[in-house]
Amino acid sequence: MTAEPKSLGEGSRPTLAFVFSHPAHAISLSAGLGLARGWPGTVGAAGAVVPAWFLRDLGWPWLAVIFVATFAVGVWAAGVTGRALGVEDPGCIVFDETWAMALVFLAIPLGPWWWLAGFAAFRFFDIVKPQPIRTVQDNLSGGLGVMADDLAAAIAAIALVEGAAFLLGRM
Repeated sequence: MTAEPKSLGEGSRPTLAFVFSHPAHAISLSAGLGLARGWPGTVGAAGAVVPAWFLRDLGWPWLAVIFVATFAVGVWAAGVTGRALGVEDPGCIVFDETWAMALVFLAIPLGPWWWLAGFAAFRFFDIVKPQPIRTVQDNLSGGLGVMADDLAAAIAAIALVEGAAFLLGRM
């Protein structure tokens, strides 16, 4: 069991050394993608392209096991890192975006235009947080809250893109 890391204190910006000081930080900051200035959530979501590409040929039973297991790991990692930073859901925690975006990519049709549409839809739902996504965010705390609102945004993005694919006959 790894010891709890020391807190950086509220308002402190993590460094690359912080990212690799504890496995939870490396996971929750998506191996450093969360250090991006400006739009770390968008950078974290873009980080899903590579894992989604490598996972695309696995069957859904395997993908379900992988996504359930990595959701649980994300809950743990986000909780540990949030406590270390003194903020429950700091913007630098982006594993939730990386994880959820990979889910979107793997659930929608394969192709650059579909993936671009899925990316835009996910980022819209993740940033705007319309109901019921806002309710999920407001009613869950800790690592579960960090991960669950992105799961809700991913479900909404998948529904939107799959609806468009159905209407367009999966061009």
